[in-house]
Amino acid sequence: MHKKIVTLTLNPVIDKSVSVAGISPNTKLRCTSPTYDAGGGGINVSRALKKLGEESLCMYLAGGPTGEHLHQILDKAGIDQITVPIKGWTRDNLAVTDTTTNLQYRFGVPGPVVEKEEWETLLKVLEENLEEGDYLVASGKLPPGIPDDFYVLVAEIAKSKKVRFILDTSGEALIKATKSKVFMLKPNLGELSTLCGVTSISAMQLEPLAKKFLKEHDCEVLVVSLGPKGALLATKNLIEHIPAPTVLQKSTIGAGDSMVAGMVVSLLKGKTYSEMVQYGVACGTAATMHEGTQLCNKDDADKLYQWILGQKNA
Repeated sequence: MHKKIVTLTLNPVIDKSVSVAGISPNTKLRCTSPTYDAGGGGINVSRALKKLGEESLCMYLAGGPTGEHLHQILDKAGIDQITVPIKGWTRDNLAVTDTTTNLQYRFGVPGPVVEKEEWETLLKVLEENLEEGDYLVASGKLPPGIPDDFYVLVAEIAKSKKVRFILDTSGEALIKATKSKVFMLKPNLGELSTLCGVTSISAMQLEPLAKKFLKEHDCEVLVVSLGPKGALLATKNLIEHIPAPTVLQKSTIGAGDSMVAGMVVSLLKGKTYSEMVQYGVACGTAATMHEGTQLCNKDDADKLYQWILGQKNA
């Protein structure tokens, strides 16, 4: 039985990047020709999986000419996709780099409003495309119009289809989702503190809080991303801190999605949870070594993984 990876993106985006020599108000600024990248949580996971040599089925909501453009970009990248059409136009964000200071200005816009029948259609399409043993990765925020408990509905579909559901989101959508069965959650420290109802988490409190969370929720694996400090892996009977190699960080865009991609690749290959998070940390760290939205590079990730293994065995 061939297991596949399905990624789900509810608020996809086209990241448009330009550079300009000097930014000043009320003048016409001459920019370079823009480059366009497909973005949004699940789409980034699919792009990172492709870079790691793994195929996925990328499912997302798309509308208007920007939605068509997004489809073309992913098509060119050779990513299998299913789009569920919406009336609203897919959003596009703008990043402007000032070449005189090397500072980047990033402008993000909210996504289009999604109507009830549109997100209900997405759930139907999702159910039709999932098979027992698959991995479903939902990543990113919810756009306007989609209810906060949307991921609870996704979790129910995953459970009925015997699919492992991996969720990486934030805010109310994350809080609601933890009331259902989720195979793996990947909060950062801030998100975990929200889930545990505390204002902040110190290094001393992290492990006990992770254990307490797993005791109270139907979640098999909790991976807390700690940025340059690596990650904490927690299951009902295992707790382990995986340190991240120190690298020169150029951009943290897509590091979390690269980490998720690395973890899913490891699961597909039957690796242990410990190896899964080690490779995930390697992929997340690899993504920070490059400018912009390039995500992780397999050679970098593999080298960093060997370093992490060496540390563990040292």
